[in-house]
Amino acid sequence: MLGAQEIRQLAEKLEIRPTKKLGQNFVIDPNTIRKIISASPITKDDLVVEIGPGLGSLTLGILEICPRVIAVEIDERLAQELPETIKRHAPDAILDLVVSDALKTRELPGAPAALVANLPYNISVPVLLHFLEQFPSINKGLVMVQAEVAHRLAAGPGSKEYGSPSLKMAWYGPARLAGNIGRNVFWPIPGVDSALVYFERSIARDEGIKKETFAAIDSAFLQRRKTLRQALSSWAGSPALAEQICLKAGIDPSARGEQLRIDQFIAIASNK
Repeated sequence: MLGAQEIRQLAEKLEIRPTKKLGQNFVIDPNTIRKIISASPITKDDLVVEIGPGLGSLTLGILEICPRVIAVEIDERLAQELPETIKRHAPDAILDLVVSDALKTRELPGAPAALVANLPYNISVPVLLHFLEQFPSINKGLVMVQAEVAHRLAAGPGSKEYGSPSLKMAWYGPARLAGNIGRNVFWPIPGVDSALVYFERSIARDEGIKKETFAAIDSAFLQRRKTLRQALSSWAGSPALAEQICLKAGIDPSARGEQLRIDQFIAIASNK
């Protein structure tokens, strides 16, 4: 794996100055990489996709377990150097490099079973949901995100962190917190704490109702403190229609969105 000195040397060679725009915070501590890999669900039989490999430290950690990794990188300078780094440290490994904006990625050279990534913090939830939607072969994974976002992804009904990201993640299956990561293991040091989220795709849903379900979720949390009768009124067409839909779905229209599970939102969408 890469240590702090080699990471800084590589960055200097490539004239890389980590940018907030691309969410670039490189992990410079090999023990943290080992912690991430240890918490991840990957096995030697898995094809893993990594989003934003950067200088390759986490990539090398994954390759200690798996013989092949698909890496999606938007920064062309980093993408050009990554194969050389992998060849130098893991000459027998197979790296499939995709130079692409992760939010726009539609194809991969293979069907990955797992996703492991230090996600760019400014787009972590959209990227994660995009990959789960776009690549149904992904059935498990571990991502490092901003701690606040991690708590939202793993939150359950009734908690203050519970919201749209929690429910959209739950569409695919359960998620849970898998550890905290200190700020000092990054370069540059971020202004926020980080945490790991483990997830599984364990539930088969009707894809035909997903768009409507997600729209209902967004409406419910746009006005979080309002009852479903009021919060869903724009989505349903009126407060009266929202109430009617809730009653058909067996949901109390005076409840709030933060009290509902994903299956209850699916029921609401199905009765529109």
